[in-house]
Amino acid sequence: MIILHAIEDLSTLSEPLILVGGTFDGVHRGHQALLGAAKEEAQQSGSRVVVMTFDRHPAAFLRPDQAPRILTQRAEKIELFNMLEVDVLLLLTFEATLAAMSAEDFIYQLVIHSSELKAIYVGASWSFGQGGQGNVALLAQLGEKFHFSLQTIAPIYLQGAMVSSTRIRQLINQGDFKSASALLGRPYTLSGSVIPGAGRGRVLGIPTANLPVGNLQLPPNGVYLASASWKGTTYQALVNLGVRPTIDSSNHPITLEAHLLDFQGDLYGEELKIEFVHFLREERKFATLEQLKSQILEDIRLARTLH
Repeated sequence: MIILHAIEDLSTLSEPLILVGGTFDGVHRGHQALLGAAKEEAQQSGSRVVVMTFDRHPAAFLRPDQAPRILTQRAEKIELFNMLEVDVLLLLTFEATLAAMSAEDFIYQLVIHSSELKAIYVGASWSFGQGGQGNVALLAQLGEKFHFSLQTIAPIYLQGAMVSSTRIRQLINQGDFKSASALLGRPYTLSGSVIPGAGRGRVLGIPTANLPVGNLQLPPNGVYLASASWKGTTYQALVNLGVRPTIDSSNHPITLEAHLLDFQGDLYGEELKIEFVHFLREERKFATLEQLKSQILEDIRLARTLH
């Protein structure tokens, strides 16, 4: 997959282009259907599909205090596009200059740097340009002006609800992994690079891999049966998501600690993917570390029977 980082880079592509634009948080079934429709037209017209998205959710720059929790970090989003056989990804850095660009100028830049812009595919609610002033109606007008077609697809409904990033966030927040996975079109996972922890798990004889959760949408705090994937190998895992009340008396950010069953080695700095399988119990405070260790060992025994 070719990754471009500026609109001007489109000039390096000689074929007629079909752009598929959006935030693509989650790269869910709706996004996949939009991409599929663009690919079908590209095959018929001899064009090249370019997926255009941003390095972060635009709201994280424009309204950081109101920005939604995200479903996929940048690295995972790139991996998902690669799995969907996206040929070219235009990954734009969402910063002040881009945010201040008018809606018409944004589209004009796409047009003049493409050998030929044949079509733009977007979701029906897509907005663009300064202050989100651009919408599908304006994009249709600009299509007539700059001679490209606008294509949208009807929303996809599953389980009586429209497939959307917002709906998937709600399901994950409720711990409904089965429904969230159905809308995503794949198992719900969290990915990240393992960071050093305090080492208390190793002291207890139960070492854990710690993942940063940042602004990811998370399920409820608690202890989960999970699967952990590393370099193509999947391990049974026990995951604690929460604030570690037995160890830390003061409030601190939520942490994710995964104990990989039957794993030996150093995972610091390695990419780890966690798939939540089953909720085991709520997080709770124990009187002593020995009681905590005893409960974790019991959780591990239960995890082995459930996998």
